Amino acid sequence: MSAGPFLSTTWFAPDQRATATAVASLFSYLGGAASFIIGPLVVPAPNNTQTFTSTVSVGDENFIRERIQMVMYAELAVIALLFVAVLIYFPARPPVPPSVAAASQRLSYRSSICRLLSNVRFLMIALAYAVPTGVIAGWIGVLDMVLTPAKISQVDAGWIGFWSTVGGCVFGVAMARFADSIRGMLKLILVLMLAGASLSSTWFNLTCLSFTHLPSTAAILYTSCILVGIFINSSVPIFFELLIETVYPVPEGITCGLVTFLGNLVTGLLLFFLTFYCTDLSWLNWCLTGSCLFSLVLILFFRESYDRLYLDVFVSV
Repeated sequence: MSAGPFLSTTWFAPDQRATATAVASLFSYLGGAASFIIGPLVVPAPNNTQTFTSTVSVGDENFIRERIQMVMYAELAVIALLFVAVLIYFPARPPVPPSVAAASQRLSYRSSICRLLSNVRFLMIALAYAVPTGVIAGWIGVLDMVLTPAKISQVDAGWIGFWSTVGGCVFGVAMARFADSIRGMLKLILVLMLAGASLSSTWFNLTCLSFTHLPSTAAILYTSCILVGIFINSSVPIFFELLIETVYPVPEGITCGLVTFLGNLVTGLLLFFLTFYCTDLSWLNWCLTGSCLFSLVLILFFRESYDRLYLDVFVSV
């Protein structure tokens, strides 16, 4: 996750960086999207939300464990192949730096960590990124359980997760390209994305409540869930670019690595609480809405700056 912004700064010109960051960071989401299809096809449904037509019982834990192990070993083979390819050939940087920022001196690791932890503006946007992305990572990981009360099967839940992730990738690259064409508007783009995520998640929650008497069809659940994934997932590269602009000259890998860790920490805490409160997951849905609103408020009060862009535009001139 943190490698994309580093690669975009090292290899791409200022008017291509957001797009490069989006491609590098969001393409990893396509593997997650594929898992929503591969999972139900390879591993049988353990919660009887789908009839599994096989000679082996759905409740056979040994069979399910073997199928999961098969998926994990297949992933290991692909990762090992890519790792060997990188070891054989992967140049560190282009012969000529594409921008002033790419050739400039950066802070050391210790100085970078101290500056990040003492920068209130960085902490604001780091929380704005980590909370919604961390919550949706945990939420979408148990999407089958979330949608079971609505009589949505594991296969259908997998397709919802697939299209929300793929839609986020496509929309994210498109918005990043738009951000490259009108530089200096990252905050506005994030406000619009988070507002859309807040409205979509609220729509989903109200649809799941019986006393609201809102229409609750499969199409509405599909649409609301997919929109939530699109708005939050597509905001990732925009967050990365704004984070880097805010704390420059802190290296991109350190900045994005720290916020990625915070996002994973939020996901871990969410899944930890899920082990104790797993019978009724309505609280998890409202956590998703609350995280989007929390992030939206932080971004609204955030004062943006573009130190790296200023260096590239004015110093190069």
